[in-house]
Amino acid sequence: MARANRELISALRQTAQRLAGDVSYQWGHMGMCNCGHLVQSITGLAGAEIHRSALIREGDWEQQAKDYCPTSGQLIDVVLAAMFDLGLSRDDVRHLEKLSDPAVIRRIGRHLRFNKRDDVVLYIRTWADLLSAAHEDETRAERDHDRSGDAVDRSLERDESLRTTSWEKTAATVPYHTTVLKRTMPTAATVTQTGVPGAMNNAKMLPK
Repeated sequence: MARANRELISALRQTAQRLAGDVSYQWGHMGMCNCGHLVQSITGLAGAEIHRSALIREGDWEQQAKDYCPTSGQLIDVVLAAMFDLGLSRDDVRHLEKLSDPAVIRRIGRHLRFNKRDDVVLYIRTWADLLSAAHEDETRAERDHDRSGDAVDRSLERDESLRTTSWEKTAATVPYHTTVLKRTMPTAATVTQTGVPGAMNNAKMLPK
């Protein structure tokens, strides 16, 4: 099924609303059929202009989608590019013309007639509802993931703060020369460079 996004859902709902009115619907007309009306919503082109662009090649919308050429410069391919960019696939185009997407049909629960206006409206509205639910699920999952990431970051910050505090408390109770010896691999040369009184005697007692 198509990639769920707000722009596509809006275009589908706009198409269903227009078809539910008194606009012209002709399944055999490339600009006024199932796909033709959706293309009107996506591109703003008139039905007659869409129909003329499709006459350059043979075939219905399914065939037009199969023959799509992004470099042809033809208006029909510009139209198809707009459909694909919005998240539709070639299969979506084929299913819309025949009202045959399995997920949509399962949700409706009955067979639809692909050239009957009321069935087209029902199909498009149901399709939009499915995409809307999928989009909400994706948005919720992304939000939960972001919250989980924020929680991990806060936990790491707390751990780092605790480690820093623990070290500061420990260092405050240890004589300065002992702290220096623990931080620098203790050798006689190192201790001499620290310039800490009495450190040389302590260094001799440590294993090399």
